[in-house]
Amino acid sequence: MFLVKNTKIVNQQIVKETFNKTLFLRTKSKDAKGWILDIMTCVDLIKKEIFTLDEVYRFEEKLKLKYPSNNFIKDKIRQQLQILRDKGIIEFVGRGNYKKLNYENI
Repeated sequence: MFLVKNTKIVNQQIVKETFNKTLFLRTKSKDAKGWILDIMTCVDLIKKEIFTLDEVYRFEEKLKLKYPSNNFIKDKIRQQLQILRDKGIIEFVGRGNYKKLNYENI
């Protein structure tokens, strides 16, 4: 979450709304929190507003190294994307496409 992005000050209300969307992480276990944050990082590394499930799948090997006992990485990626969707961080726009919400503003 940025307070300043591309030398422009981000609207204070948008910063507050974005922060509030992440408060649910406080109630998650360490492992669950780790997965959500890792997928959020993967999504953030995709430098466009609309991205595909396949683009997130490209992080599968990296995630497998971090979670070697998990044999269902793609399933876990989809699960975490659903959580991010339900929390209003991303939007499912259909056919394996997702949209980062407030992308231009944060």
